[in-house]
Amino acid sequence: MKKYCFGIDVGGTTVKCGLFDVNGEVLDKWEIVTRSENNGVQILPDIAETIAAKISERGLNKEEIAGIGIGVPGPVTEEGDVQKAVNLHWDTIIPLKKQMEELTGLPVMGGNDANVAALGEMWRGGGRGSKNVVMVTLGTGVGGGIIQDGKIVNGANGAGGEIGHIHVTDSLTKPCNCGNTGCLEQLASATGITFLANRKLAEDQRDSLLRNGEVSAKTVFDAVKEGDALALEVAEEFGRYLGVALATVACVTNPEVIVIGGGVSKAGPILLTFIEKYYQKYTFHACRGARFALAELGNDAGIYGAAKMLLP
Repeated sequence: MKKYCFGIDVGGTTVKCGLFDVNGEVLDKWEIVTRSENNGVQILPDIAETIAAKISERGLNKEEIAGIGIGVPGPVTEEGDVQKAVNLHWDTIIPLKKQMEELTGLPVMGGNDANVAALGEMWRGGGRGSKNVVMVTLGTGVGGGIIQDGKIVNGANGAGGEIGHIHVTDSLTKPCNCGNTGCLEQLASATGITFLANRKLAEDQRDSLLRNGEVSAKTVFDAVKEGDALALEVAEEFGRYLGVALATVACVTNPEVIVIGGGVSKAGPILLTFIEKYYQKYTFHACRGARFALAELGNDAGIYGAAKMLLP
């Protein structure tokens, strides 16, 4: 009978690791350094080594372990192959599932980190109790994950849920990191909010709290909470771009819950008011019942979701 599983979230700086029981309770959490030099050749062996060490430390029987779930920052196919992961310096196809199973002797399932985080939030976080969830993470970029009937939507090449690269405007000339222009990520990420604020400050000479120091997504929403008129206009613009994009996604996926996570979500419930307003305005009438929620698992969403890939 299976009693345990491992959830692994591979980031550009650290690999977050979790040991779970099959009921979803985390029994142990730890991190190791992501050694991405030399095209990241050491990343998977390091993960296998730390899992072996934990099995030994805990005196676990391999027969009782359901397997290892792994989230990585890149598209992952249904077969468990990573197409490319720039942050890990993986610039060729990496047979993640095959290599990890050979290294550990345990079953392995892999997924894109944003999709896996969405699964974690569905299971134990802001989307708890629902099986149809859209999650957006607002950080340096905009990540996304779509869960349909409790399962990750991977798509043909593992690129399902790339919400940050929905085209939302023709007004930008500077390309996104993906090479296209006018992506949601350029306007709704922490970096995008800063761009919108600086552009507004340059165009509008009104007094604003945003003129008192360095501009960031945090200072924008801090100023919003103080009723700063210029910051409110920036938040409206941000909310319109993200609300319209989510309205579009909802017309395809019809989610029960839309979860907002990432560093920008620390602004709290006020953030949701700007997004939901435009979502309600632009989405299909049958999709207006979607509930908005803030993510609850923080940096642990990835390990929870990775573990859930192995469990019913």
